Amino acid sequence: MNNFTYSRASSVTDAVQRASSDRNAMFIAGGTNVVDRLKVFLDEPSQLIDITRLEMKRIEKLPNGGLRLGALASNTAVADNADIRRDYPILARAILSGASQQIRNVATVGGNLLQRTRCPYFYDTAFPCNKRQPGQGCPAISGISRMHAILGASDQCVAVNPSDMNVALAALDAVVEVVGAKGKRQIPFTEFHRLPGNTPERDTNLEPGELITAVILPAVSFAKSGVYLKLRDRTSYAFALVSVAAALDLKGDKIQDVRLALGGVAHKPWRSPEAEKFLIGKTAETTTFQQAAEIALKSAQPLSHNAYKVELAKRAIRRALTVSAKGGGVA
Repeated sequence: MNNFTYSRASSVTDAVQRASSDRNAMFIAGGTNVVDRLKVFLDEPSQLIDITRLEMKRIEKLPNGGLRLGALASNTAVADNADIRRDYPILARAILSGASQQIRNVATVGGNLLQRTRCPYFYDTAFPCNKRQPGQGCPAISGISRMHAILGASDQCVAVNPSDMNVALAALDAVVEVVGAKGKRQIPFTEFHRLPGNTPERDTNLEPGELITAVILPAVSFAKSGVYLKLRDRTSYAFALVSVAAALDLKGDKIQDVRLALGGVAHKPWRSPEAEKFLIGKTAETTTFQQAAEIALKSAQPLSHNAYKVELAKRAIRRALTVSAKGGGVA
């Protein structure tokens, strides 16, 4: 591990000023992913800026009926919050399906958005990796690709976003609030993370020095029927092979509105606007859900070891939509 300095930020302004003046600086809060990366030399910052004492832990109701989640609210605090459990159960279920209780107790909202891929070639510095060092190549494309992307990948990178929370936030049309040297701005959640393209080293559209301060949950009619379905190799502490966040707003048996997002299949939480558009106005039934699943996966390009994800994702979509049509709950 390289030498680095450590300091505590006294305010958001202080944190942003420090990070903006040093492109090799990193923020640290829960540290559940950052420390892992430091141990294996994936990150070699010149300074760590501790932001844990900043006033960003509150979960607040907004006048329009939405909620504002402070970036330092723990995953446990969000999942256990009464308003979240009542109005956004899809988010609570997604959080509780990830990691262990001990990790959720210290992992934060902002950190969850920024956790990096668990691609084994990324973490093993004996292998080249375009995400670590652009131009080195991607051994995962011709290597063991069972966990990798089937949608939106490039010839530079086939890694997937590992977060469960991110999939639910994409389905909920959340907004990310950030502060940087140029001031405050808001980023729609679906535009926060990036596909790899020719710049796989960049996971998000954050600018250097920008700090996540909160995530905004809008008041949406479909949220209470939300379902988060996670399929994995074992039922505890495993990243998703495929996950689905689905929510339907029905009038009778007709679909008035819908959100559909996938996890474990792409470099970012994968919304399917084509499938959502198809579903609106249709009858909520198995045949319709199967057609939507076919649309959502029509552009899938599996690798040699992960073709199973295509059919798995289709079945997961159909199941999640079926449960959501019955009012939500555990899929």
